[in-house]
Amino acid sequence: MALIRAEMAGKVLEVFVAAGDAVGEDQDLILIESMKMQIPVGCPEEGTVTKVFVVADQFLNEGDPIIELG
Repeated sequence: MALIRAEMAGKVLEVFVAAGDAVGEDQDLILIESMKMQIPVGCPEEGTVTKVFVVADQFLNEGDPIIELG
C-alpha cells in the first residue's frame, strides 16, 4: 500500500482516477495549479487506486494525502 501526498500547496484542477482503477507507473493521477502553473501529479508505482482523498476545486496543503494505492 502506498499513500501519495501533495508535494506542494495548490488547487486541484482535475482528478483523473477513481477508486478501483488500475494505474501504471508515471500515469497522471491529478492536475494541480500552484503559482499559476499547472502541474500533473504522477503515480510512483503500478497498483490499484483504493481511495481518492481529493476532489476538483479543493485546496491542498503540502503533505496532504491525495491517493491511496493498494
